[in-house]
Amino acid sequence: MSQFDVQRIRHDFPILKEKIRGKDLVYLDNAATCQKPQVVIDSIVNLYTHDYANVHRGVHTLSVRSTDKFEGARIKVKDFINAATEKEIIFVKGATEAINLVAQTYGKANIKAGDEIIITAMEHHSNIVPWQMLCEQMGAVLKIAPINMSGELIFDEFEKLINNKTRLISVVHMSNALGTINPIKRIIDAAHQSAIPVLLDGAQAIPHMTVDVQDLDCDFYVFSGHKLYAPTGVGVLYGKQALLEAMPPYQGGGDMIRKVTFEETEYNVLPYKFEAGTPNIAGVVGLGAAIDYLNKIGMDHIAVYEAELLSYATERAKRIGGLRIIGEAEQKGAILSFVLDKIHPHDIGTMLDSLGIAIRAGHHCAMPVMDFYKVPATARASFAMYNTKEEIDVLMNGIQSLIEVFG
Repeated sequence: MSQFDVQRIRHDFPILKEKIRGKDLVYLDNAATCQKPQVVIDSIVNLYTHDYANVHRGVHTLSVRSTDKFEGARIKVKDFINAATEKEIIFVKGATEAINLVAQTYGKANIKAGDEIIITAMEHHSNIVPWQMLCEQMGAVLKIAPINMSGELIFDEFEKLINNKTRLISVVHMSNALGTINPIKRIIDAAHQSAIPVLLDGAQAIPHMTVDVQDLDCDFYVFSGHKLYAPTGVGVLYGKQALLEAMPPYQGGGDMIRKVTFEETEYNVLPYKFEAGTPNIAGVVGLGAAIDYLNKIGMDHIAVYEAELLSYATERAKRIGGLRIIGEAEQKGAILSFVLDKIHPHDIGTMLDSLGIAIRAGHHCAMPVMDFYKVPATARASFAMYNTKEEIDVLMNGIQSLIEVFG
């Protein structure tokens, strides 16, 4: 596509034609999961209709076709994030499994009692709990870098946490609860000055911006397919080859082995060492199709358009009396979290659903963020490339009518 055409893009997503309670669907829950374009749906149907068999195991035609599609998707991912080699692309269930994999392999091999791991106060539970579990197992200490009321990392305080006990830093690229885009390159530069590896949770960032892991120089990058217009149950762990080579396997079983006897097992080469068992073949093929689709549109075009949507939504929201935006970082992605005076977020979500508007209401798997802002939950509208300013108008009018109903 030579230029961004939102109506053409909307036509590619069949679910956007749905009616909800007699109203046109306004889908604004993209931070939870994105809808799927027809080309991704077709790629899965086509695999199961014409090419499906197990991968890596067979010499027959269907197995070869299936393997070619599966491994072709790995190369697409490598190119999409500019990894140095496809050996650095590990297929997993999602960002959560990727973080757990690193915690239980790299973490157990390199972190001992008294060592420290740094995260931030804006993390999703999936980038908190695996490190808490590792710290409990190893006797290590989890340190939390604070944020300010705008939802930004207080960088000076983050730097003060780095010391000779720090063994790993794991931070979100873009916050799912606040939309904050962290100063990733500054974080990585500060960490690498002390030879500390950095893991980036890119689950929210990857659909909204160009990610170049070699330019960032991060040591690990994780993301889920379902937020990148691909199926659920598939995700990616990127790791620098030298780190992955040195890490022990995460799970044992088929395909992650070279040779097995009852006395010992010889593990497979990268990336297969970390891919035990039959993988989510259709999910991986769907991820490859989603990447092809995004490449045709252009991630830079998507970023510019979504920035316009966020700016428009923020401006409209600030005109509504009694509405408080939660998270106003200067560098921010397409997320608008808010609370209304005297109206619980769950009531906001339920009432808007009656108008065909899908938002998220709750703690967004970021309870410490809610505690920081002293709110039980927020309502969150999150935007994708197929959303429009007209849909934002429907949302804001819905909020206004909700305020009138509740008095």
